[in-house]
Amino acid sequence: MSSNTFDDAGVYRLDRHRALVQTVDFFTPIVDDPFAYGQIAAANSLSDIFAMGGRPLTALNIVGFPADLVPPRVVSSILRGGLAKAAEVGCVIIGGHSIRNPEPIYGLAVTGVVDVRRITANANARPGDLLLLTKPLGTGIATTAIKRGIASRGLQKKVIALMSKINTAGAELAERGLVRAATDVTGYGLIGHLVSLCRASRVSADIDPAAVPMISEEITGLIELGCVPEGSRQNFHATTVVADWGNTDQVRRILLTDAQTSGGLLLCVTEANLEKVLSVLRKAGTHFSAVIGKIVPRRRRGPLICMIG
Repeated sequence: MSSNTFDDAGVYRLDRHRALVQTVDFFTPIVDDPFAYGQIAAANSLSDIFAMGGRPLTALNIVGFPADLVPPRVVSSILRGGLAKAAEVGCVIIGGHSIRNPEPIYGLAVTGVVDVRRITANANARPGDLLLLTKPLGTGIATTAIKRGIASRGLQKKVIALMSKINTAGAELAERGLVRAATDVTGYGLIGHLVSLCRASRVSADIDPAAVPMISEEITGLIELGCVPEGSRQNFHATTVVADWGNTDQVRRILLTDAQTSGGLLLCVTEANLEKVLSVLRKAGTHFSAVIGKIVPRRRRGPLICMIG
């Protein structure tokens, strides 16, 4: 795989039929519960394999913590959360490495396998493809609110469940040849990851901001309160040269550039395959899927992404 495409994982061909898929990711705590934090961090790492159409085989723990501030029982709980998520998809954690660090970090280095004919890269989108998003946006806003103690209990429960869900459907969709291109939506936000996909595929995209799902209406109020993480603010400012926002209001602009943790998949799907894709997603327990726009021919001048609707 070319590193120029900014795909979700690296791919190394083994033979005519199989390739290894490898990825690594870790981050600092975004929720208070250590077990939930472990689950979210592991789900985030494992989803990169599924986004490429692969299935995870083994993983290594990556752990850092200040030894004098974080008791062993907390570290144990984080690791148990990660182990539970890996076991959920048949991935075996075979070891890892820990270091002393000023603040806690946790994640996984994951190795998977993929059929070389079914790799889902982000460089194969074609004009006419529909853009399908599988998780609602707003995790960056919500987790910032959790840290500040202003998120409702309902929002906390919902966002933890969303971030803990692994994007397993990516593998079946690839194996059945139902998607043309895909990426997961994480730290660069929806627009940032869509820009990478468009550049890799040499296409542009039109988005309907109103069609993009949001975790909860509570997110709107939190944005209006200024509850926006620094990563999301940086994403927002970076879109000025790549997106034509049209009449999109400030709240929606921030939502579409919000830095996600363990976000959903952004899939490029032909109209002919849409219903089959939605059926696979429903069977996998993905209930928030939405068509949010389409791929169009590459614009030679002006922004890659335009807001419509």
